[in-house]
Amino acid sequence: MHPVLIDLGFYQIPTYGLLLYTGIVLGIWLASRRAKLVGLPGDKVMDLGAWVVLWGLAGSKLLLVITDPSYLASFAGVWGLMRAGGVFYGGLIGAMVAAVVLLRRYKLPFFSVADVLAPSAALGQFFGRLGCFSAGCCYGRACSSPLGVVFTNPLAAEVSGTPLGVSIYPTQLFEAAFNLANFVFLAWLFRRRFRPGTVIAAYLIGYGIARFLIEFLRGDADRGFVLGGALSTSQAIAGVMVPVGVGILLWIYRRGQSQPASE
Repeated sequence: MHPVLIDLGFYQIPTYGLLLYTGIVLGIWLASRRAKLVGLPGDKVMDLGAWVVLWGLAGSKLLLVITDPSYLASFAGVWGLMRAGGVFYGGLIGAMVAAVVLLRRYKLPFFSVADVLAPSAALGQFFGRLGCFSAGCCYGRACSSPLGVVFTNPLAAEVSGTPLGVSIYPTQLFEAAFNLANFVFLAWLFRRRFRPGTVIAAYLIGYGIARFLIEFLRGDADRGFVLGGALSTSQAIAGVMVPVGVGILLWIYRRGQSQPASE
């Protein structure tokens, strides 16, 4: 598509970066508004959201290197690492570590804040996957379906190894469509004021299932593989997310937690 949105010669503005920045800013702003609806300090939630994003970006790069160490083999590889989007699940793990640390520091309730941030995470992923499609990364495997797309930009092949001139599944758009629908659903679920933890549990279950299935259509090798190649790293992590989400739902409802999110 268009890896570079604006090229001034001496400076380039990547489409992926601009879309990612848009998703981050919009997501944090909406999270601060949701926080105020349930009596949480919007400024602290916004600050926490910013740190979660930074740790998430670092985690996404780290997991990308773990799944594909060749990025560190040369200067060109390191430069490509800085330009690549990273692995989402690494970002999720990094974000969760930051969230746990800051929640203790700010003395905020974990599940209430997690419910506030979950819809924003889905919205950020929507913009992020649109950026992936523009950059050509996270591409699908070859297909003969009418849904297939053909990438032609040499920069996409240079940075992400995107195959050019062949029809491949637009897995980035599949996931973007799901994340947008998930954002709408999670925002609706949040306004229903169910027990704290319900929204983040729904996010873990829904995204885990969707990502596990979409991974079967992926064609890039950056995501890594486990169990002798039977599953991608992302599918293995998704296989953990779903039971964790189910476990959270069972735990909060068995304990009969009926207090509102503001508590």
